[in-house]
Amino acid sequence: MMNQELRADLVILGGGTGGTAAALAAARSGKSVIMTEETTWIGGQLTSQAVPPDEHRWIESFGCTRTYRQFREGVREYYRRHFPLTAEAMAEPHFNPGRAIVSRVAHEPRAAVAVLGEMLAPYVHSGRIRILYRHVLEGAETEGDRVVSATVRDLESDTRRTLLAPYYIDATECGDLLPLAGIEYVTGAESVSDTGEPHALEGAADPMEMQGFTHCFAMDYLEGEDHTIARPQMYDFWRDYKPDFWPDRLLSMAGVRPMTLQPIEYGLFPDSDKFSLYLYRQLIDHRQFAPGTFDGSLTLVNWPQNDYWLGSIIDVSEEERQRHLEGARQLSLSWLYWLQTEAPRPDGKRGYPGLRLRPDVVGTHDGLAMYPYIRESRRIVPEFRVLEQHVATDCRPSGIAERFDDTVGIGCYRIDLHPSTANRTYIDISSLPFQIPLGSLIPKRVTNVLAAAKNIGVTHITNGCYRLHPVEWNIGEAAGYCVSYCLDRDLTPSAVRSTESELTAFQRNLTQAGIELAWPTITGV
Repeated sequence: MMNQELRADLVILGGGTGGTAAALAAARSGKSVIMTEETTWIGGQLTSQAVPPDEHRWIESFGCTRTYRQFREGVREYYRRHFPLTAEAMAEPHFNPGRAIVSRVAHEPRAAVAVLGEMLAPYVHSGRIRILYRHVLEGAETEGDRVVSATVRDLESDTRRTLLAPYYIDATECGDLLPLAGIEYVTGAESVSDTGEPHALEGAADPMEMQGFTHCFAMDYLEGEDHTIARPQMYDFWRDYKPDFWPDRLLSMAGVRPMTLQPIEYGLFPDSDKFSLYLYRQLIDHRQFAPGTFDGSLTLVNWPQNDYWLGSIIDVSEEERQRHLEGARQLSLSWLYWLQTEAPRPDGKRGYPGLRLRPDVVGTHDGLAMYPYIRESRRIVPEFRVLEQHVATDCRPSGIAERFDDTVGIGCYRIDLHPSTANRTYIDISSLPFQIPLGSLIPKRVTNVLAAAKNIGVTHITNGCYRLHPVEWNIGEAAGYCVSYCLDRDLTPSAVRSTESELTAFQRNLTQAGIELAWPTITGV
């Protein structure tokens, strides 16, 4: 079959959170977009990875883009329109479907898919946005400092398509365009000698030290029923596995407090006097819905016990990549099986067989999310790199993060690094509300590519606060608007950044589009 060529003003590789926001921004600016997505759901960590939003405490009032706020309100309206809510829930202006500990608008990933579909619908229906689902990036061609084409493969038909555009955005989960196009990048943990960051590695950098990833799943609980899954193939290994930095075996109710590294004993359900894992990322609190709507509350299992850090899936052989992907799947299934069969109960018994895997919630047959939750990517060598010294509270005596003249948005989250593939424990430290510099989206050399996900110019350390949902959305949205601005004026992103008048005009456009460029004066998190 002949290789089909497709053309657009912008090709976005990766339909995750940043890619979706970039497509929306470019289409709203009148540009044609081709966006690829490996799975059948756009939205990335919000949907195919199944993780409800991690957000800061001011999110209901300020601190995100207008379209991200529209997404959040769209989620609430989705449940108000389609579900019989209690009167109390219906009247709650900041309705939180799951009442999760970690998220102020915890919800099912399939609800996010519906809302994102509505937001993109005018542009998809008009043909301005074309989404190539189940397509994976396989190659790229360059001429000098420009990418001239990208080749993707249809995972269903095995057809190759060549995508041609004046601009490309890499919004893949692992920065997949970078090695294929020869774009300079880094991976893993930098050294103190390179960055000067207090929490960087003493001695040499370690390109293979990356945060663990997680294969999430959704479940509910039906007391008195038995939904025990088949014993996972690697259950014996995972049941006996004990990390050096963990107080007990990983499959246990013991853990480590990320901020203090002190041991903690978890509880499962909210009625426990311990920190409730079930409530942590609860997607649906069934008590907010009319009786009979949900059999029980739904939760998303993205917990310490199913973080996988035994190896990287980036810059390794395909055989090793698949081994680690399967290891993560086996860990998550083993954790569920342990909860169903061996977890200690207050009544002295063992196991909760009523825990029910919910494939329908995540849109798969096996019950695991369509795609693993990726915390760390390849990162471009950028025009400007964000360091710990720019955003960490302890590095900023003024109590204010570094101000960037080329700001294209804002974000806020603690520097939160999960255990790594080097068998290192958490790094979880306070940071200050920060800005997103345009220079961190621009590769140092290549002129027609922007980064729009976790692949921007941050470090292993600062990735920990730039990787969350509203920040990635803002990054993608700014990238989409930047491409449109460049196309309208025949400029490169670098020229926009380095020309004061153009940068000011571009930032004015961002502000008009509802992107906040600076924070009010507030304290660290």
